Amino acid sequence: MKTKKFHLGDVLSITTSRLVSPRHMDGVYDILNFMTGDDLFTHQLPRASDECKPHLLEQFPQLVAVDASGVNGKNHVQWLAKQVAKYGEEFEVKPIPKGTHQFKNPIAEAAEVMGGPEKVIVVQTD
Repeated sequence: MKTKKFHLGDVLSITTSRLVSPRHMDGVYDILNFMTGDDLFTHQLPRASDECKPHLLEQFPQLVAVDASGVNGKNHVQWLAKQVAKYGEEFEVKPIPKGTHQFKNPIAEAAEVMGGPEKVIVVQTD
């Protein structure tokens, strides 16, 4: 099974549901796409995060106790620096097991999320 190195902030963005990745949403997309083997759209991230979180905590049980409830826009950089000092900067992440991620058509899923296909406007580009 191939692994890939990710910054602690990418991992904690999934396990704590707080955006603390130094690369912001790019870090979230990268770790979730890698772990699921999918090319996720924005509205698919919460579901993928729910699928991946338990596997990250299984891989890195030391992160179970990390409390990010006090993290905000003013202190997130300092908070993450403390976590890096305690746990390390990079983590070798494994993908989730085959069959764990539910691959869904992103347009069909958008219709599910929005409450019906009439609420989704698809624009075709050439």
